[in-house]
Amino acid sequence: MSPARAAAVLPAVVLVIALGACGGSKAQPKAPPKPTTERQRDSAIGASGLPGASGIRRAQQSVDSLNAQTARLDSIH
Repeated sequence: MSPARAAAVLPAVVLVIALGACGGSKAQPKAPPKPTTERQRDSAIGASGLPGASGIRRAQQSVDSLNAQTARLDSIH
């Protein structure tokens, strides 16, 4: 092989070896993320600046109020 050709092939060989050394990770696979609940999604949307987000926030406050009222009434009986 001529010196000019060897000089052209050498960087390619070094690159292949370097990439091969970097790619063999044996890391443990991550657990899949836990799915979010409807309440969590609605809270995230309500906190955002999206149009209609304030309506979602108010609806959640109404549900929370009704749940608290129901809990108070249930504790009476």
